[in-house]
Amino acid sequence: MDRREFLAARRKRKQAEPAPPAQYRTSSGINPYSGSWTDQDLIHLLKRTMFGAKKADVDYFRGMTMSQVVDELLNPTAPNPNPPVKEYVTSTTPGVNADANIIQGTTWVNDINSDGTVQSQRRASYKKWLVGTMVNQDRSIREKLIMFWVDHFGNETTDVGLGNFAYTQHSLIRSYALGNFKNLIRDITKDLMMLRYLNGYLNNKNAPDENYARELLELFTVGKGPGSQYTENDVKEAAKVLTGWQINGATYTAVFNLARHTTTNKTFSAFFNNTVITGRNTTTAGDLELADLLNMIFAQNEVAKYIVRKIYRWFVYYSIDAATETNVIGPLADIFRNSNYEIKPLLSALFKSEHFFDTLNRGCYIKTPADLVIGSLREMNVAFKPETDWDTNYGLWNTFNTWMANLGQNLHDPPNVSGMPAFYQEPSFHEVWINSDSLPKRNQFTDTMILTGYARNGFRVQFNCVAFAQTLSNPGNPNDLIEDVLKYFYRNDLSAQSKAQIKTQILLTNQQWDYYWTNAWAAYITSPTTANFNTVNTRLRSLFQYFFNLSEYQLA
Repeated sequence: MDRREFLAARRKRKQAEPAPPAQYRTSSGINPYSGSWTDQDLIHLLKRTMFGAKKADVDYFRGMTMSQVVDELLNPTAPNPNPPVKEYVTSTTPGVNADANIIQGTTWVNDINSDGTVQSQRRASYKKWLVGTMVNQDRSIREKLIMFWVDHFGNETTDVGLGNFAYTQHSLIRSYALGNFKNLIRDITKDLMMLRYLNGYLNNKNAPDENYARELLELFTVGKGPGSQYTENDVKEAAKVLTGWQINGATYTAVFNLARHTTTNKTFSAFFNNTVITGRNTTTAGDLELADLLNMIFAQNEVAKYIVRKIYRWFVYYSIDAATETNVIGPLADIFRNSNYEIKPLLSALFKSEHFFDTLNRGCYIKTPADLVIGSLREMNVAFKPETDWDTNYGLWNTFNTWMANLGQNLHDPPNVSGMPAFYQEPSFHEVWINSDSLPKRNQFTDTMILTGYARNGFRVQFNCVAFAQTLSNPGNPNDLIEDVLKYFYRNDLSAQSKAQIKTQILLTNQQWDYYWTNAWAAYITSPTTANFNTVNTRLRSLFQYFFNLSEYQLA
């Protein structure tokens, strides 16, 4: 037997071997969850759907059924936040004030301004405002879901340049966050920021620009999964459908220019059932052909599967194995498709499912920088000034926006149109949040908030460990105190040995008996003098700092 025959024989024998059985993480599906409904289950739900799980929020929802809690999270009743205001300073030199129309403390979102410096200030103002909307979120999924959709569309404010456009897109996403996905795609196709970012405003019959058409298929609807078989020609034909849209810079509106539109028929591949979109030659051609294009795209089963996979990776877990694809992704995609792409029924089924509450889907998700920064601010009950003190608030919100950016999550400024790598970059996914640079910075953030916090205009925001302890059920008992703190901060418990050692070294200051803490706490409650406060505050700061620095705190 020569070498070629020998290798061929080996390949044949290897192919004949039976494949090893598939290893699945879990076989749970979307059947309604019927297990226990304890604070631990509730906190898991809140940490995934909101930024942190505040004790006040846990107390509010306690007593409701699981289904009632999910329904309330998916049906926000609080009004949307007021728009961002002009908190920045512009030149007061006569004749050179580029932003004279807007006085400080009033909103700039409806003011048309082409000055580059002003728009840079407005982009910064928008991001500070974003932090405020997350810190002050209502008891619903709304703010976290808005962040998901903003990431899904992946537009970069620094690339577009106009703060007004960024806010307009945010408002559009906010209006559809829990609404109809197909309608969201329709309207964001004509969104000013999207037209600018992906060159839609340059797309014309003489030189069709394929940028938006490509991302519409590859990133926004059909995706690149195994069931997605669109062709390069489909991209080209879709680009022709979308020719003619422009931006009116004098009014900040999207307009359709028939003279720039490709009026011939557009023919698509077998993946789209060889659909022919009839070319129109009327002023309504842009909207009519866009409707035809979206009807064609949304007729594909892969659209629902692709969006469900993205939602799953955002709210549940980063890895989707064969069992999850069969038991969770497929059924949820059916719900999504059968509801005509309404977002709420899909989320309701997911968050009420046995799979979402599966033990293997808890404490396995590395916190985003927003979950870490905003979540810790909320869970530690950090309070800001009233809305009328916009100067103090925006200055402080800017600090926390900078922290998130330094940790790898620059709000509304992903590195590219694909969004944040943690949600699509195989095989690492969420693991990219943690590295030798970001982990020390995460610990530095919580250390700073415990030790000094940040001040502006004489007002300081800081983690008040003593005040937090006072909200717990039995803070005078060191064992109960530790259990309660871990209950709200950790999804994976520490061993009894670890907790005993932490108690002894920190709360008991290496003494043997629990009363060393109990007496100190009782003395402070009875007589809150500076000396008594310092005694308990020093120990609690050390306790909280230690807990925040452990790896368990990085998981949600």
